[in-house]
Amino acid sequence: MPDNNRSLAIQQYYADDYAWCYGCGRHNPQGHHFETRWDGDDTLTEFVPKPEHTAIPGFVYGGLLASLVDCHSTGSAALALYRQAGHEPGDDAPVPRCVTASLKVDYLKPTPLGGVLRVRGHIKEIGAKKVVVASEVYAGDTVVVTSEVVAVRAPQSMMGQ
Repeated sequence: MPDNNRSLAIQQYYADDYAWCYGCGRHNPQGHHFETRWDGDDTLTEFVPKPEHTAIPGFVYGGLLASLVDCHSTGSAALALYRQAGHEPGDDAPVPRCVTASLKVDYLKPTPLGGVLRVRGHIKEIGAKKVVVASEVYAGDTVVVTSEVVAVRAPQSMMGQ
């Protein structure tokens, strides 16, 4: 996975107790370790699927793509809420942790295995607790998946507060 600007990935700043997600948790040794950062006004996550992420030989299975979009979107929401509060990754302020309230995924084309998948997200709506993120997954220059996620701040019951 490309690691340029890794220090700007919001998942690197999640509190230790909340960095265990299978998709994006840096403390989960079996996880995917998806990382999301700003790329201009958009957000970006890059990931290289492994051979075990096969649906049909040569193609990525849809569950991985949904997981990639899910974690990309909650990371995008955290970035947007953090920026709305006047912060950027690397600041000392606690990073908001978001969870998925709604996930809509449209599979447009089969996604080839091999090479980097790029997820580019756009913040469509942002409130105090809710962020709507629209994203496209690219294999090369081809959009293979589109999505819309409603992410919300994690409830206190999940945050141990």
